[in-house]
Amino acid sequence: MEWGGPNFVLAIIAISTIGWVATSWIRARHGYPVEGEWGGSVSKSDPDADRKIALLSSENERLAGQVSRLEERIAVLERIATDAPSRLTAEIERLK
Repeated sequence: MEWGGPNFVLAIIAISTIGWVATSWIRARHGYPVEGEWGGSVSKSDPDADRKIALLSSENERLAGQVSRLEERIAVLERIATDAPSRLTAEIERLK
């Protein structure tokens, strides 16, 4: 093979292209983002994962609200438990 001929240049181009295709295939197969034509990143879209994320986000919001309500109730119970008994009795009598 002649080092300065066109076959050598074509061989380097072919090896580079095959390497790029193999790398992109491996990255796509394992879920890594793949580089686009102009250097942008193209990631694998998974509708099941997007749905799971939405469900978990809504459940997280619901649980955060529930925790805040429970914290308020615990604060009331702590106030009742630590108040002086005479004050608590007077307050109960006033409510009757």
